[in-house]
Amino acid sequence: MSKEKTRYSDEELQEFKELILSKLEEAKEDLALLKASLSHSDNHGTDDTGRSFNMMEDGSETLSREEMAQLAVRQEKFITSLNNALIRIENKTYGICRQTGKLIRKERLRLVPHATLSIEAKNSQPD
Repeated sequence: MSKEKTRYSDEELQEFKELILSKLEEAKEDLALLKASLSHSDNHGTDDTGRSFNMMEDGSETLSREEMAQLAVRQEKFITSLNNALIRIENKTYGICRQTGKLIRKERLRLVPHATLSIEAKNSQPD
């Protein structure tokens, strides 16, 4: 009679914790770069160029700043998800699918360490 595993071992949780901490450090560095580029108002040396070029440059810069702002928001959400994963590790509930209650496969967690759904549960969700 083989008992199905209901949670990852402390050693396995430690392995995931190290992976998440590494990803968290990278994500925070990326967010800092995005925020720095958003707060930096560089005119790209267009002070002495024609007015129409400046207008095009301003429009392009606005679009780029909006895209960077969206990336920053996504990065903040990713950081929150990683922090939540660390909490689940501390609670020893990490890697358990919130829909099925079964363990999420290690391969998935290595690729998406903040996952809360197994592939099966994720695929069964409506789009």
